[in-house]
Amino acid sequence: MRAFIAIELPSHIQKELAKIEEELKQADADVKWVKPGNLHLTLKFLGEIDEKKAQQISDLLKEITRNTPSFELTLTRVGAFPRKQYPRVIWVEAENHLPLVKIFEELEKQLLKLGFAKESRPFQSHITLGRLRSPKNRQGLIEKLNLIAASEEKFLVQSLVLFKSTLTAAGPIYEPRHIIPLNK
Repeated sequence: MRAFIAIELPSHIQKELAKIEEELKQADADVKWVKPGNLHLTLKFLGEIDEKKAQQISDLLKEITRNTPSFELTLTRVGAFPRKQYPRVIWVEAENHLPLVKIFEELEKQLLKLGFAKESRPFQSHITLGRLRSPKNRQGLIEKLNLIAASEEKFLVQSLVLFKSTLTAAGPIYEPRHIIPLNK
């Protein structure tokens, strides 16, 4: 199965992010937008794994979350990779709250033991809204990106999720395989 580890977003955050998407869509740029129900904060893309590896990862997540209490994140700004002036991926940042950074660092360390490569880029917690498919109306999108602000909505992170991702012609389907609660 194709898999990744992420933080699932509560419905009020998905709705808030959908509003931002709707505003950005007015630029009529050629963007593949993420459906609101698929919005999440990815911690680690794993690629293809089997059931045995999925169970090992679930056990690893239980170990990591054992001493990690729930914590709050805030949406802070709208941006783009590699940069706003040349957007390819449009995102909303969730503050790099210390517990989130610690979880990411521990994930990297523990997943290395299971044969997964470390990320080459520094961690930046973000929620992907869309990916540009062509340069059509890019300038209009850049203008919108420079004007739009995140709502500073807050949400409580209460679990980590190992997702299965199935690619279809209609877009990806994300299925939670293992939901690991943080220590209350």
